[in-house]
Amino acid sequence: MSTKDDVRELALALPEVTEKPCYGTPAFYAGGRIFARMHEQPGVLVCWLKDLDSKEMLLAAAPEAFFTTDHYRGHASVLVRLEHVDRVELGEMLAEAWAVRAPARLRTKHGDG
Repeated sequence: MSTKDDVRELALALPEVTEKPCYGTPAFYAGGRIFARMHEQPGVLVCWLKDLDSKEMLLAAAPEAFFTTDHYRGHASVLVRLEHVDRVELGEMLAEAWAVRAPARLRTKHGDG
């Protein structure tokens, strides 16, 4: 089980990440590009993925942990129920999201996080 505090701690530990609100919730940016944010629904994280295939794999593999809504249809991101992912998995997801969204200069400088 993970929490919003885990999200904040793990996201801010990634290279050159800043936090600022997005849609009234905490969001995390790498080089000005958002890669994760807390959803308006408590205990849910919006996390960017590398592609739609990755999203479909997560949705099929663990529907209790990962879901989507019509708003995110066709978008390479997934909604994560934090109570169903452990801290290690959460950290891996955030690192991957950082690598997908961070500008090339940051990825080069920091070796993809």
